[in-house]
Formats: sequence, C-alpha cells, structure tokens
Amino acid sequence: MHSVYWIIAVLLAVGSSEICYAGPLHAQCKVEWYFGIPCQAVYESLVSQIKKWETMASCTMGGEKCLYKLHSASVHFISAKHTTPFKKNVYDINFRLVSFHFYTCCHVSGMSISETWYAIKDHGTNYCNLYNLIEGSGLTESRGYKEVTSDFLCTQRSSANCTVY
Repeated sequence: MHSVYWIIAVLLAVGSSEICYAGPLHAQCKVEWYFGIPCQAVYESLVSQIKKWETMASCTMGGEKCLYKLHSASVHFISAKHTTPFKKNVYDINFRLVSFHFYTCCHVSGMSISETWYAIKDHGTNYCNLYNLIEGSGLTESRGYKEVTSDFLCTQRSSANCTVY
C-alpha cells in the first residue's frame, strides 16, 4: 500500500513540473524592451501610435493594426485595450516605462492579456498586440533596441505572425 502512495506522489510531481514548463495557463504575453532613448520619447511614440490605430481604417488592408483604445497614460505607465476586428476579442494592454542610465535610456515592460477567460492558445495574438505598437511607432529602429521574451512568458510567441494578428 505504501508503494501506491509513492507512485501517486511521483506522478503528481511529474505532472506539476510539466505544467510549470508549459507557460501561462491563460492567453497572455509579457515582453521586456530596452531602448537607448529617453522614456519620454518612447511614451510619446507609443501613445501616438495607439491613437493612430483607434479606428477600423488602418485594418482595411488586412491584419489587426486597428481598434486600439487608450485608457490612461503617463510617462511611466500606459494602459490600453485592443479589440480584434473580426472576432471582437478584447485584450488588456499595459506598458510600464522605467528610465535608466541617468534618464538617457528606457526599459519597457509590456503585458497583453486576453479578456476571454477560456482562451489558452492565441496564435501569438497577445505578442502581436504589443509588438505591432512597438514596430508601428518606429521604436524597433531606435538606438539600443532589444527585446526579451519567450514562449514561457508569451503564449505561442514563436509561431506569431504579426502581419495577420
């Protein structure tokens, strides 16, 4: 009887470790970016891009680079929502901006989370919600640009196609 408990404990341990390596249990994405420019410039670029993509007009050629809505913004924190144009899924988006190197550089933590409670896989949509804004605003071309994320932090990041999502 004691060996049955031992086997159950081992199976539970193995199963829980597999869950730990699988990544988030809900469709979401966390990305860290580093820029060699001040946070004020990053802030202005992101807010401008969110406002530029508020309407459906920017999605007429395809993709989902539209229907962003700014909720609040300061030089340290930006909050927005993104609604997909066809399925109307809603995502909560946040950017936290922290200056470093005597305010000459900016570290940005981006997070996108699906409001659909049962969403587990998202084909990289959460990643694209964030990346499209960074790229659209021209920040991927800025001095010192670096991105840090993984499939563990970002649901299906490695298979994301941001020209579609």
